[in-house]
Amino acid sequence: MWSKTKLTSLLNIAVPIIQAPMIVQKPLVPLAAAVSNAGGLGSLGCAEMSVAELEQRIKEMRKATNNPFNLNFFLHQSPVYDDEIDSSVKELIEPFYRKLKLELPSDTASNGLGAFDDERLALLVQHKPAMVSFHFGCPTTKITEDLKAAGIVVAATATNVDEALALQAAGVDVVVAQGWEAGGHRGSFEPNFEDVGIGTMALVPQIADAVNVPVVAAGGIGDGRGITAALALGAEGVWMGTAFLSCAETPITPVHRQALLSSKDDDTHLSRAFSGRPCRARRTPYSEQMANGRPALQDFPLMYNYSGPLKKIGIARDDLDYQFLLYGQAAALNRETTAEELIARLKQEATDIMRGFSTYDS
Repeated sequence: MWSKTKLTSLLNIAVPIIQAPMIVQKPLVPLAAAVSNAGGLGSLGCAEMSVAELEQRIKEMRKATNNPFNLNFFLHQSPVYDDEIDSSVKELIEPFYRKLKLELPSDTASNGLGAFDDERLALLVQHKPAMVSFHFGCPTTKITEDLKAAGIVVAATATNVDEALALQAAGVDVVVAQGWEAGGHRGSFEPNFEDVGIGTMALVPQIADAVNVPVVAAGGIGDGRGITAALALGAEGVWMGTAFLSCAETPITPVHRQALLSSKDDDTHLSRAFSGRPCRARRTPYSEQMANGRPALQDFPLMYNYSGPLKKIGIARDDLDYQFLLYGQAAALNRETTAEELIARLKQEATDIMRGFSTYDS
């Protein structure tokens, strides 16, 4: 049966569907647990969690599900603050702050996003989630060896073949092939690529041919058709984030939900304006203005110091022009449902398509 792949065997899950880790206003434990309980692999985005919160969320997941789940972390480089860039960025954002009657940010050098470290690694080895995944780079062999010695599957994101080969060389068990269509931050090792990328259709088979570990397809997969296509291209499973944003368990605002459900294929673009790294998000006057001429911006995650106050006002006023809504190019395929119902529907859609292929007579 199509739903039995190398990925499902490796992770002991029923269907090769991984809910992509996402970071929203509230923890996604209910969503991740619901996906795991439905036979997929639920995920938590842990990059912004302190060590204490990380341990608490792991315990909450253990209470909510007996099934495997994934914890995701960033491997970004430490940012380098630049005074000249600070001045030029403030000049660019000043019209938006003036319109909202806000003072320009003063503390723009602070970095509130901790890096993945030995303390987090030790905690993961202690608690042994089924999978740990990484974004923005290649884990060291020490990280992969320590996690694998504890029986943890290690996954990481690649946006091209060279990155996939580097991940395999580092001992990663699963490569997530992230196509250009994907919502959220690009997982590329290079932090500055903003207007180049490889689409899922072209990327997945090339990575599948290049590596000897299971490949998971990410980007633009919104229904059973996308799952079928990904498996036909050589993937052993799919990584879906945007599709789960409109599930009942996902704690997004009504305005955010409505934006998703009324979205079009060209609603999003790649921008460094929000965080300092390229991410696919809903177009806003701010993100489009900041993209003009590709100005120099502060390193990730320092740009949050400039975009954060605008986002806060946008959420408070339900004003989408100032929010930071991450979703992919297939958001128009989203539907309002529960995670369990979505998993069941995706499985049935893919099954029906594959049965149709098996009865095709040329």
